[in-house]
Amino acid sequence: MQVIVRDNNIEQAIRVLKKRMQREGLFREMRARTAYEKPSEKRAREKAEGIRRSRKLARKKAQREGLLPAPKRKVAARPR
Repeated sequence: MQVIVRDNNIEQAIRVLKKRMQREGLFREMRARTAYEKPSEKRAREKAEGIRRSRKLARKKAQREGLLPAPKRKVAARPR
């Protein structure tokens, strides 16, 4: 993974790097690899993730079909 530092702005480059790592799932993978996960715990976690994914897909499908209201959009704060 590579991040370009512009105008010696390291803080911005670190923010971009963290966001990319979050999107790729690296933080979750690092946390999972720190300790051994029992096979039964792994099955339970994967099952819960699958249920969460299917519920999210069903919710999005219902929103597209108009059965559920669309989520409220976040209003960005205006600079003062």
